[in-house]
Amino acid sequence: MILRATDLGKDYPTRGRRRPLRALAGVSLEVDRGETLGIVGESGCGKSTLARLLVGLERPTTGAVEFDGVDLAELSGARLRVHRRRIQMVFQDPYASLNPRQRVGAAIEEVLRVHRLSGSVDELLVMVGLSAPYAERYPHELSGGKRQRVSIARALAAEPVMLILDEAVSALDVSVRAEVMNLLSRLRDELGLGYVFISHDLSMVRHISTRIAVMYLGRVVEIGPWGRVLDEPLHPYTDALRRTMPIPDPELASRQIDVPIQGEVPNPASPPDGCPFHPRCPLTEAVCRERRPPLLELQDRHQAACHVAARRAAATAA
Repeated sequence: MILRATDLGKDYPTRGRRRPLRALAGVSLEVDRGETLGIVGESGCGKSTLARLLVGLERPTTGAVEFDGVDLAELSGARLRVHRRRIQMVFQDPYASLNPRQRVGAAIEEVLRVHRLSGSVDELLVMVGLSAPYAERYPHELSGGKRQRVSIARALAAEPVMLILDEAVSALDVSVRAEVMNLLSRLRDELGLGYVFISHDLSMVRHISTRIAVMYLGRVVEIGPWGRVLDEPLHPYTDALRRTMPIPDPELASRQIDVPIQGEVPNPASPPDGCPFHPRCPLTEAVCRERRPPLLELQDRHQAACHVAARRAAATAA
């Protein structure tokens, strides 16, 4: 595996509270070259915090991030720069991540110069579907979709093997979003890149992912191949998220029974006892209020953290 996170935890101090806000609580995952791990969940579940830890923008409170077998926390100076070059991040807002006073070509060339690489600005622009003259334009002269293509070209200039895409298409129009998604799929296949694709939009995650991890309140509650997670979910939270996906067939959509998630996401600074989802879960049992369920492999390569799902899997196996 190129990228491995083990038992990642991240705490932030809060004013007026003895207990810190726990943004991540024991997240473990693996991603290899050529595959895409989709990360989904409601706002506040820890997706963006996870992204910052994976690229080394922040250090975890607990756990470790290994890239190509090396713990990033143990690196510094030139060795850290070499490893950071190989894992790049594409942010949600391309305008905020680009210098408004810097031409597009200069922004990409800066990456090549800092890392002493011999790539071509024009070739990188063509790779992401832009022509060479765009190098002379400023970010404000481009549409949102073209700005995001520039952000992707700048990330590719570092010759990475892994991209962390944090809501990289959520700010784009629907038609432009599809174009960028197709571009990302093509680049992954042509360059053998690995992706961690973070989004709240299940339809986008389904389109590009090899595997999907579902997060809730700083934890992974389900992870597995995308077909199983979305078509045969084990966790009730995943099932509730799946029901929010639009169905293109009007007849099938009319038959779907929507069961919205009740209540609000609990305060991460004061998480509930037991299963973090139990205050909103329609399947809650006494054990759910008392003990936190571990993340277990209930089917082949399909894990879930749910007492009810674990009992049903055990009954089926028996």
